[in-house]
Amino acid sequence: MKSSIFSRVYRPAAVAVMSLSVTLAGVASAQDGKAAKKPAKGEKKEEKKVVSKQASVTIAGKKIDYTVTSSRLVLKTDDGKARAAVFHVAYTRNDVKDLSKRPVLFAFNGGPGSSAVWLHIGALGPRILPTSPDGTTALAPPITVGENPHSILDVADLVFIDPVSTGYSRAEEKKEQFHGVDGDIRSVGDFIRRWVTENKRWGSPKYLLGESYGGVRAAGLSHELQSRYGMSLNGVVMLSSLVDFRTLNPSNGDDLAYIAYLPSYTAVAHYHGKIQGDRDALVKEAEAFAKGAYATALLKGHALAADERQKIAAKLSELTSLSEELILRYDLRIYPSRFRKDLLRKEGKVLGRFDARTAWPIADKADDVASYDPSFSVAIGGFSTAMLDYLGNGLGWMDERPYEILARVRPWDWGQKNSVVNLSSRLAVAMRDNPHLRVLIQCGHSDLATPAGGILHSFDHLNIAPSLRKNISVEWYEAGHMFYLNQPDLEKMRKDLVKFIENE
Repeated sequence: MKSSIFSRVYRPAAVAVMSLSVTLAGVASAQDGKAAKKPAKGEKKEEKKVVSKQASVTIAGKKIDYTVTSSRLVLKTDDGKARAAVFHVAYTRNDVKDLSKRPVLFAFNGGPGSSAVWLHIGALGPRILPTSPDGTTALAPPITVGENPHSILDVADLVFIDPVSTGYSRAEEKKEQFHGVDGDIRSVGDFIRRWVTENKRWGSPKYLLGESYGGVRAAGLSHELQSRYGMSLNGVVMLSSLVDFRTLNPSNGDDLAYIAYLPSYTAVAHYHGKIQGDRDALVKEAEAFAKGAYATALLKGHALAADERQKIAAKLSELTSLSEELILRYDLRIYPSRFRKDLLRKEGKVLGRFDARTAWPIADKADDVASYDPSFSVAIGGFSTAMLDYLGNGLGWMDERPYEILARVRPWDWGQKNSVVNLSSRLAVAMRDNPHLRVLIQCGHSDLATPAGGILHSFDHLNIAPSLRKNISVEWYEAGHMFYLNQPDLEKMRKDLVKFIENE
């Protein structure tokens, strides 16, 4: 989610889109693996807590014994002062004899302001939150984690990172320095460097997996780790991600986001039975129209002739099932929050933003935009309870501070002047300088938070040599932003990640 980009209502502005914050109360203190180091003069005291446990999980019919280590790694300045403590949970397989051949994958969600809870107990870790078979229905509380037979711990060690201010991670200096595109990349990059060094994993294959805004972070890290620390990555996974905010937020004169969203509207309308035919063929038709006649029409603006405007509206209606009258009223430009409100308006339902397969009763019938996200409502309660229970009872980590699943990190420093955040150039440089770097893009058909059309547009325009395009692969899933909550997609996700990591 969660990564992810968290706004309840679509806002056409190139600013942070996380508006909903949830603070989860944690419970009591952790067992210290080592005594706290005496702080240097002027340095704030930060206890180094380490809790390790032994456990096992059965994956693909084979028992995997592993060590799970929960810890806060203290980032420091060059003169030894503590800057921040980054909480993380690492899973390492026990029977590995040669670490140089054992991949390690660093996973994080997005927001910005999200902890790694969604990927941790929702998809990748050896313990997982149970969901309904298709992930669109909330289970009755309380919910606790169970074994995850679809974890990828059998093929890679896993490190789940809570960026500064999220989870149990906290700043020791001014927290604002970590609340921005570049500050966030630098701190997470420093953490990865330190973890790799302290765990003697420089010789291991290394992967990043970022969900939603985590894709922006992963793109920046691919360059940061390589240029700053000489750490060349083997692969980057972009799960329901974006790297260019223009594909998400339209503005006057910039209609790219409307083009990016259209194929997703078609897929969602088909799912709800509003249009008939072969879904994949319809999505391809929508993509071709979006990049062709639709893009041309939007480019013309008010110079578009009335008869041509009518033809475009008719085709949009055919591809979305929305009425031509409504589309013309929206000036051919359909905001996702309006689409979510209008598609099933007659049925009195509003669609989910993270997963548009989810449809719940409309809360405010008079409003022309969706006032809440039912797909987020499906997930947040279960993840909150399950994570807190797992931290204390499963991992043995107790803390006086609250575990911030979604932290308040506003204002977020986007580091841009008169432009929109776009990290594609940094990824392009990383791929140029490391021609072995591979990228896996994972897209959900029902994702109306970060539509697949956005990330695909960015990679279609990635400034790399033609020979490097073979390093980019794309996989599709039926559900939305957190498609792994849908059982069939979770199973497919595991297969795709194993194939990617093993480089088959």
